[in-house]
Amino acid sequence: MCNLAYSQVCKGGVFESLPVAEHQTLPVKRKTKNVSRGSAEITIASVELFSELPARTLLALENNTKATNVRPGYVFFKTGEAGQGLYVVESGHVQTYRNFGEKKLIIAELSAPAIFGEMGCVGPRLYHCVAEATEESRIRAITSAQMDALREEFPGVTRKLLDLVSERFVDALLELESSSFRHLIPRLAKLLHEKAKEDCVCNATHKEIAERLRVYRETVTSAIGELRKAGIIAVERKRIRILDHARLERASREG
Repeated sequence: MCNLAYSQVCKGGVFESLPVAEHQTLPVKRKTKNVSRGSAEITIASVELFSELPARTLLALENNTKATNVRPGYVFFKTGEAGQGLYVVESGHVQTYRNFGEKKLIIAELSAPAIFGEMGCVGPRLYHCVAEATEESRIRAITSAQMDALREEFPGVTRKLLDLVSERFVDALLELESSSFRHLIPRLAKLLHEKAKEDCVCNATHKEIAERLRVYRETVTSAIGELRKAGIIAVERKRIRILDHARLERASREG
């Protein structure tokens, strides 16, 4: 049985900021059967942050938090806003980024299972980036009060949370180092290799690729042209087809 403090916090509801205008949210299918440990594992325990919590706590957390379906383009929070807690990606995709004038610096691209908004639960509790759904997604909100209660009862959650913050900080540094000192074609080849599904990278515009690689769109267009002339890729309508995976992988290791 959860302790009294955690049980009381669980009744505190969800973020007031997550439910938005009707045109931005999608209907949530209601469960018609009792929540089991299995369902808790699918939505919450599959996230590393909560993987060591006992079944009763996972069940309480799932029953006392709300998952909402949102449309592409929904913004969960912006840089500098006060943190209200964190979010769990149960399905779909979320992108976190910072804006610098007209340029966008992508920090992370997250697919289920994953969490974001962790900075709303540590330190000064301010969000350091923008978080936006890039496709239809199901997102669960966990308030700062609920996280505080979990961390008090289960110190391991604090350790995992700090590990996650540290890991993402190091990833950002390595990405910055890569974008500063590596040539563009190896970075582009690596990105295409990672994003390809069934030999194709779909719905990735030159502008989006440029934002991911932190360069100008015209520079990306030129690099894509070089890979195309080399016979490694083919550029088609709204997609890039990989013609030679072995050469693309070799190109990603050069420079």
